[in-house]
Amino acid sequence: MDQMEFFTWLIAGAIAGWLAGKVMGTSRQQGLLLDIVVGIAGALIGGFLFRQFGTEDPDLNIWSILVAFAGAVVLLGVIRVVSGRRKRHT
Repeated sequence: MDQMEFFTWLIAGAIAGWLAGKVMGTSRQQGLLLDIVVGIAGALIGGFLFRQFGTEDPDLNIWSILVAFAGAVVLLGVIRVVSGRRKRHT
């Protein structure tokens, strides 16, 4: 991954994390900063997953934001499942 592609995923991740937080209802719990962090992690996850299917687009466009959004939603869903299981066991 070159520097431009990394920068693109950071921007897409910030936008996507904010959107994913709104969709998943976690924005109030985690705030904007954590939304952005989740989005960036989601962008990396989404980028990795979509590359496995042969899809790669290093440019910042609607597709890259959708990929990052999908990764962020997956990440928030996994966090919700894992944290839900922990609460039941305590």
